[in-house]
Amino acid sequence: MKKILFLLVALSATVFANEGDVANQTLKAYSMIAAGLGLGLAALGGAIGMGHTAAATIAGTARNPGLGAKLMTTMFIALAMIEAQVIYALVIALIALYANPYLG
Repeated sequence: MKKILFLLVALSATVFANEGDVANQTLKAYSMIAAGLGLGLAALGGAIGMGHTAAATIAGTARNPGLGAKLMTTMFIALAMIEAQVIYALVIALIALYANPYLG
């Protein structure tokens, strides 16, 4: 926690600079950090969700093997929905990197 606070304080000095070019580069740097952290958290959440989905499907199939095909179909639909959320985060990260509306 102290390292993150130190990093934010160290990088915030350039935000208050009067030159427009320095502030523009600082905004680009923060956009890169935000895109990386956002995409990393989205991937982490998606991986945890996919793991829980697969574990629940395996447990359900072990309890009732006759429902295995139905559970597998439902699992694939759930995995597609989870992966769609990660892809949305990727799109937002790419917008923040390449089409950032705040860079002017």
